[in-house]
Amino acid sequence: MTARSIRAAAAAVLAGALAVGTAACSHPGGGAAGGGKKDSAVVGIAYEPETLSPLLGYGKDGNSKLFDGLLTFDADMKLRPALATALPEVSADRLTYTYKLRQGVKFSDGKPFSAKDVVFTYTKILDPKTNNPSKGELDAVKSVEAKGDDTVVFTLKYPYAPFAERTVLPVVPEHVAAQQDVNSGAFSSAPVGTGPYTLTKWSKGEKITFSANPSYWGGAPAVKKFTMAITKDDDVRATRLRAGDLDGAILPPNLAKTFKGDGGKKTYAAKTYDYRNVTLPTGNKVAGDTAVRQALDLAVDRTAMVDRILEGAGKPAYGPVPTGSPWFAAGTERAHDLGKAQKILDDAGWKPGADGIREKDGVKAAFPLWYLSGDKLRQDHALAFASDAKKAGIAVTTQSGTWEVIEPRMKQDAVLAGGGSPGDPDFDQYNLLKSSLAGDGFNNMASYANDTVDRALEDARKSGDQAVRKTAYDTIQRELVKNPGYTFLTHIDHLYVVNDKWAGLSTQVEPHDHGLASGPWWDVEKWTPKK
Repeated sequence: MTARSIRAAAAAVLAGALAVGTAACSHPGGGAAGGGKKDSAVVGIAYEPETLSPLLGYGKDGNSKLFDGLLTFDADMKLRPALATALPEVSADRLTYTYKLRQGVKFSDGKPFSAKDVVFTYTKILDPKTNNPSKGELDAVKSVEAKGDDTVVFTLKYPYAPFAERTVLPVVPEHVAAQQDVNSGAFSSAPVGTGPYTLTKWSKGEKITFSANPSYWGGAPAVKKFTMAITKDDDVRATRLRAGDLDGAILPPNLAKTFKGDGGKKTYAAKTYDYRNVTLPTGNKVAGDTAVRQALDLAVDRTAMVDRILEGAGKPAYGPVPTGSPWFAAGTERAHDLGKAQKILDDAGWKPGADGIREKDGVKAAFPLWYLSGDKLRQDHALAFASDAKKAGIAVTTQSGTWEVIEPRMKQDAVLAGGGSPGDPDFDQYNLLKSSLAGDGFNNMASYANDTVDRALEDARKSGDQAVRKTAYDTIQRELVKNPGYTFLTHIDHLYVVNDKWAGLSTQVEPHDHGLASGPWWDVEKWTPKK
């Protein structure tokens, strides 16, 4: 779950026990994995999107399969042209971005793509009536205009440094999407795009099936049928992969390692910005107390979590930015120090009771912690966090549920959450920490409020000077040491196990959101069967 509006990318997770999940989704390709065909593939993912409409947030970070953006990311996360013929021409004041468009591109219904579709897409997303939880990511846009059929000009309110990265956002056809209600129309589940695949069928809670677009401007894909089997439970995905029901799946480390001796399968490890954290809601008398937050930040043993839960496939997290990133603020690492954590609580008046649990002014140092049912990594992180907290005298009760159960409780109860983006720091931190976004769905789940952080977020967003931006993000990370708001635990690698029958597989540096647009199938349209 991410402060970058998980609702748009990976909400609506459905429950399913092992037997039920296997029975309900068995052989989604119509037989064995891939339907027994060399030109078909079936992969298991944990989440399904709430919508397939880019106007409501689908595919905003790229790799949507059904659509293309003006630009796209390659394997090294470098921007490359897609519907545009080149990277944008940027004015000297960095307020104007001009894109020349690829000619001869058609939507999957055969109608031509042009500049008016780009204008419609961005204008509609920015419309206050459009329920896109990520529209704030386009806050810098003042206007977007078509100059003929082949040129689009964006004018910005301020020199937003990572704007070009925002234009990987998928473009939709005006002639289809404009004819229906943006929030409730059929386009959400019956999309039309310019991408390498078209939607064959979406069986909610079971599978999403794609067919190759034979007239795709980038060349017809060799994988003609591609199915994403929605399998929430980690154990179920592993079982189905082992049974031959899936060609590939994302798995936690403890399950991925069970395929190590299987010569017919290959494991891919993707580096990520994906973190796991615990929200500490301001509205909770215990979790919202600054001393409790500071103590928990020191009481957690991050290294032990990496070693025991991730089995080394990750690293300790001290904030949203991973160590090793050029945006990481040196000196903000926190060592596990239970003694110091206990002293902070003592000094703040949180005294141990007869049962070892601390109290202050008649309030017990206790709060619930929710995690997503079926997600073993979240469960293990939650249990480890609760164990470490108890040693400091704080009672954390772990509970599991679906997002439908968890979301109404987020203002008062802690959540084992997640987030992270390999793009610009603004992409994750603004929605995670901006006080004005508190209570806005999955944005700022902790209702974190810090005037210094708010100012730094705005300074970083609105400056075109890299040094100014680095100073601002350093300030944010140092403020999170003083008053955490969230306890960051680990940055995790994503592990995928895939049948070794395809050539051309690779991984990108991945965001938190994974499954539909990430993994070795981020560019499935370029796979070819091994001979």
